[in-house]
Amino acid sequence: MNKNDQSFIAQRIRAHYIEKQATELDALRALDAEARRPANIFAYIFGSVGAIVCGAGMSLVMTEIGSYLGMESTMLPGILIGLVGLAMAAMNYPLYKRILSARMRRYRDKILALSDGIINE
Repeated sequence: MNKNDQSFIAQRIRAHYIEKQATELDALRALDAEARRPANIFAYIFGSVGAIVCGAGMSLVMTEIGSYLGMESTMLPGILIGLVGLAMAAMNYPLYKRILSARMRRYRDKILALSDGIINE
């Protein structure tokens, strides 16, 4: 290993131990994450629930789970449950965009003020 490689590795290790000071860019990133986080959490949870509901409907149609539950005909309920899950999955992105848009409107002034301060320095 040559001297330049050793110096580079030493600098990378040293960077982990230097106390970092918060900058306006860090505040801007944190504010942006705060604006986006609720929309992301909603999209992940709602999409997962929609996929589970759709899978439950498919399982009801394709397996013998319905007979264990005491159902004689599982085709129609399974299809209806699957369609509800598909509808939830289809509505996930528009709902995400609506929540994100509302959050961005709420944080717009703060983010623009911070970014103007960073850009104009």
